[in-house]
Amino acid sequence: MLILLLLFLLFSLSYVGLILYYAISYRQIKNEVKLTHNLQPTTHFTVIIPARNEEENIAKCLQSILNNNYPTQLLQVIVVNDFSTDNTSPIVEGFLHKQIQLLHLKNYATTPLQAYKKKAIEYAITMANGSFIITTDADCVVPTNWLAAYDNTLQQTNAKFIAAPVNITYSNSFIEIFQSLDFMTLQGITATVVHNNQMTMCNGANMGYTKAAFLQVNGFSGIDDIASGDDMLLMHKIAAIYPTKIQFLNSKEAIVQTTPVHTISQFFNQRIRWASKADKYNDKRILPVLILVYFFNVLLILLPIICCFTNTTIVVSNHTIYVWQIWFAVLLSKIIAELIFLYPVASFFNNKKLLLFFPIMQPFHIVYTIIAGWLGKFGKYSWKGRLVK
Repeated sequence: MLILLLLFLLFSLSYVGLILYYAISYRQIKNEVKLTHNLQPTTHFTVIIPARNEEENIAKCLQSILNNNYPTQLLQVIVVNDFSTDNTSPIVEGFLHKQIQLLHLKNYATTPLQAYKKKAIEYAITMANGSFIITTDADCVVPTNWLAAYDNTLQQTNAKFIAAPVNITYSNSFIEIFQSLDFMTLQGITATVVHNNQMTMCNGANMGYTKAAFLQVNGFSGIDDIASGDDMLLMHKIAAIYPTKIQFLNSKEAIVQTTPVHTISQFFNQRIRWASKADKYNDKRILPVLILVYFFNVLLILLPIICCFTNTTIVVSNHTIYVWQIWFAVLLSKIIAELIFLYPVASFFNNKKLLLFFPIMQPFHIVYTIIAGWLGKFGKYSWKGRLVK
């Protein structure tokens, strides 16, 4: 028990230290990019939207892009129909004009694939006339100054790759609140690690890169056999060549809103898909963090279980200490450290009221981390009607 307890304390101190490091780093991020209205837009964007069975969302997504305060002559939107079996294509066809194009993946991918989304993006880039590629998802809605924020950032930083913020909308359901909190945490970490030049996280619902950089790293070559990773794995490839040209767009003007999944099964399939690429990173700096987080959560579950079958006290300097007291103190320290980190992140996303649910969600989050981490490595998942092993 003593050895296990010492290991638990070591992981606990390391984890709390990591979260406080993130908290300090997040507060050091430069002020959010302010739109400089005297800057004339110069960037020609191609926005790429892979879409599979998105009849409920695609119209709102396209309309939000068309509503942007950005010159139409500097915008191209390409929707790639990923073998949809619903009315996605007819809806997009209703938007077809000079700015919007519809491609069909079946015309480019004639054999079964492992990574359909990567192939859809690759296909669109062959048809892109913009110098900067932005990817988003068909279930996203973008703000009116989204493109202007990207253009301002590019003019001020000359970035080769930009990661930008994403927010999950939610209702009063448990699973939607849970994933919004979880995703907000990931977004805060994304901003922090990109700011610290670590380039370990981003999200394909709101990111961009120069077309030249994509071609220079041979696109998805070398990672095209992995179903997920059209975002982070590509960022790692570009960062290997341009380590100082990766930027986080820290502006509320650039926050993309995306829809939540609505069932626990969908949620786990999504998170397992994200976790499935964890051991595929060439940049290994993220692996110690993933190992630390995973085994810290394992010990948080394991220690109380062991205490049910063995001695639950230790004696230190003639003082008897219950193991459950140590466990509770660690859990409380974890919650406090995470709230210190999350408060400014929640403020950025105007989601501070979500933090009221944070302590309640702790047991579920610990269990979910263990399950998703394990199945991401050894399991399989279903996404968009496709089974991925």
